[in-house]
Amino acid sequence: MRQGATRLHVVNLDGAFDRPSGNLAVLGKIASAVSVEVEFGGGLRSHAAIRNAFAAGAAKIVVGTIALEDPVLLSEVLRTYDPSKIIVALDGIEGRVATRGWTVTTEAGIVDTARTLFLAGVEEILVTDIHRDGMMTGPDVATLGAVAEIGLRVIASGGISSIEDVRRLLALDKANLTGAIIGKALYEGVIRLDEAIAVVNGKG
Repeated sequence: MRQGATRLHVVNLDGAFDRPSGNLAVLGKIASAVSVEVEFGGGLRSHAAIRNAFAAGAAKIVVGTIALEDPVLLSEVLRTYDPSKIIVALDGIEGRVATRGWTVTTEAGIVDTARTLFLAGVEEILVTDIHRDGMMTGPDVATLGAVAEIGLRVIASGGISSIEDVRRLLALDKANLTGAIIGKALYEGVIRLDEAIAVVNGKG
């Protein structure tokens, strides 16, 4: 946070794989310890799970599986909560959407699904290229550029491993490409967050 982050992305991997955990309590501790927004996802596939995540301190929640498997529930969630607080995660394998913690690959295309979500009232999506996630091979700028033209706010995820990758995202010049998630590259010291933010702000 001291390096300038304005939002923290937290994933409950136990939830994504339908395993029980105490990660809601962890979410609560994180949310109370930081002054920035915390977005939380992983296994949020019911009203109760979403309600509990908000109650634990999430400023935004990330849903994935229900967006494809239960569009009626997604519609209800968008009516119940402020749509700006609901992020839909589109995890992709070779351009197709994967669900249930990346264990099920559907026939639905990332871009077509993003258009459907936009028409359904979704305002913000998180697009992850699974083959690039954690591999530090660079983001899928072609897909991100196409999705950013639909009208949704788009968060890029997967493969971001250098300041040059950040510049490649900026070079797309898409106003709706509003954020990027950086994980492994930060943990391993390959990218300094303050340097990346300086580039985004035109100061680096």
